[in-house]
Amino acid sequence: MRLRFLGKNTQGNHSPTLYASDRGTYVCQGWRVPNQPELIEIPHPLLAYLEPGTCLGALLHDTGHGTFTLTGDPVIDPEALAQMDTPAHERSVEVPVGKEIRRDAAHD
Repeated sequence: MRLRFLGKNTQGNHSPTLYASDRGTYVCQGWRVPNQPELIEIPHPLLAYLEPGTCLGALLHDTGHGTFTLTGDPVIDPEALAQMDTPAHERSVEVPVGKEIRRDAAHD
C-alpha cells in the first residue's frame, strides 16, 4: 500500500498523522489504546487535514479532552509501515473515506 502524507499534529514526542492510501482509504496514526489493536486515539485538529468533501468513514467517539477514539483495521502491510515513522506508543489503522454530507449544504 502506498501512502500520501496529508498532515500531522505534533507536540513533544507525539506524532498523530493522517495519510491517504492508494486503496482509496485513510490511514490514521494515533496513540495506542491498551489491549485494543484496532482502536487508536487522535487529536481533534488532525481532522483538518482530511481531503475536501470527505470525512473518516468510521465512528468517532469524543473523549471529552480534545481527542477522539476510532476503530479501524490495524495497518500491518510492511510497505505502508516503512513509509511511516511510528513511535512505540502509537499505531496506525486504516478506515474508509466517507463523503461529507452537511445539513447546511444546498439541496438540489
